[in-house]
Amino acid sequence: MVVVGAIAAFAVARGVQSLAPSSATATSPATLRPGEQVVAPLPSTDAAPVEVPPTEPRLPRSVGGDGHGEADGAVPDGTTVFDDDVPGVANLDPTLLAALRRAATDARRDGVELHVDSGWRSAAYQERLLQQAISKYGSAREAARWVATPETSLHVSGDAVDLGPSRATSWLSHHGAAYGLCQIYRNEPWHYELRPDAAAHGCPAKYADPTHDPRMQQ
Repeated sequence: MVVVGAIAAFAVARGVQSLAPSSATATSPATLRPGEQVVAPLPSTDAAPVEVPPTEPRLPRSVGGDGHGEADGAVPDGTTVFDDDVPGVANLDPTLLAALRRAATDARRDGVELHVDSGWRSAAYQERLLQQAISKYGSAREAARWVATPETSLHVSGDAVDLGPSRATSWLSHHGAAYGLCQIYRNEPWHYELRPDAAAHGCPAKYADPTHDPRMQQ
């Protein structure tokens, strides 16, 4: 009877074990042999793919935020006076551009990089900038202190360039005359034009702003 009872108990134990989930058959720490480790089950490969949220589309490099592109004179960030593929640089007066490149080469030796923030502009682009200035400053008279008309703009003719950053204009304020490069307006430390006589006689006195420049009165 003892044997029969033992056999019955063994059968019951085997039946209970067969009803346990398959994960219960994994080796537990209590049954590990010396030197063995518990191996975790691999994660399921049926998980849903992670969705990446769409990014907001950006304007191409050749298109300005106001719809005017490089062909109209819009200048990408980081443009230098050596970027012949940018119309805002390539369409500058050749003598002015040559002076800018000589200055930029020497400035680079001093650890200063000259960037072109604006150079040549089409008449349409200049008109657009003028209308934006009128909207910003509230009148054509006040806007004229900062933006010329297409008919009088030295940017449209390719005879003016706006430079940056501040380290570059600071360098030019000390060395620009040697290359014939002069700041023309006191309110625009970035606006430079060519004055060939400056190398010998220094830059001429600055106008307070463009409204004091006789060339802007046409």
